[in-house]
Amino acid sequence: MQCNSCTVAAIKFEIKLEGQTNLSALPMVIDHLKRREIDVVQKSNKLQIDEKGAREILDFCNDLLVMDKAVFRINQEAWQPLTEMSKVFAMEWIDDVIKNERIICHYQPIVDSDENIYAYEMLARFKNEDGSMIYPNEIFPAAKTRGRLYALDRVCRMTAVKYAAALNGTKAFINFIPTSIYSPEFCLRSTIALSEKLGVNPNSLVFEVVETEKVDDVDHLKKILSYYRARGFDYALDDVGEGYSTIELLADLKPKYMKLDMQFVQDVATDTKKQEIAKKFLKKAQEVGSIPLAEGIEIRQDFDWLKQLGYQLFQGYYFGKPAATPVAIFQTSTT
Repeated sequence: MQCNSCTVAAIKFEIKLEGQTNLSALPMVIDHLKRREIDVVQKSNKLQIDEKGAREILDFCNDLLVMDKAVFRINQEAWQPLTEMSKVFAMEWIDDVIKNERIICHYQPIVDSDENIYAYEMLARFKNEDGSMIYPNEIFPAAKTRGRLYALDRVCRMTAVKYAAALNGTKAFINFIPTSIYSPEFCLRSTIALSEKLGVNPNSLVFEVVETEKVDDVDHLKKILSYYRARGFDYALDDVGEGYSTIELLADLKPKYMKLDMQFVQDVATDTKKQEIAKKFLKKAQEVGSIPLAEGIEIRQDFDWLKQLGYQLFQGYYFGKPAATPVAIFQTSTT
């Protein structure tokens, strides 16, 4: 079975017209599309068309329809106002980035309490055709708008596994978005197959749940994590928010690692409120048997304070910024 959402397949548009004016104009719209030799499937007040047809409808119907009574959706996602459809067209460039895999990974070190390299987090970086960088805060919203989050998440995971193979057994943390995986059996099997092909030991890969606090379907997340666990991979939760505040739920998820977010790490050595949060987080991690990891460390004082408290792993600019080549030996600064 091939998951069309996980590849850059042709986008399927569905347009729904409501209101007497729009319904009266519907035969005219269909006739216009057919004269342009555009395939259209009509189901009551809904039209199913390809992207060429969607562009034609938006151009032809701009002055013909009552626009606030017209909506569209792509790939069976949420309905949106028809006036927003031009944004989907404008993000067509994301297709080229994904299809041509213009993605690289940078390595950011994760160290233990002795400041030895424990692992690297694999951070995706994206490039335009001319080689210029595209930043994550630009590419992920573009992918979401165009319905390409599944495809982008997949190619990022595949790229990260390839880069992890170069670490020769050192652990690699690989990010993934749970909402971009509709079925672990189909969406993740290519990732598993690639790791096996490259001879990457499952024990060396840690799949990190990003945007943990935004996950609404906990049962779906459990299925994904269970799939990874059954194949020998570890996983981490990057931010244990209010939705994951109970010990019972965390124990059920069984994360090998729990990350304390940088907003609670930076200046923790002098901020009593952050210290209380760090203590509660550590207690929670210990109760569920997870390894606590503090991310976003930029100064020595915060590292020392968290280390003394009992945190085991650390990440941040103090130990090394994301780089194209993994840092082999950590050299401390005097900060």
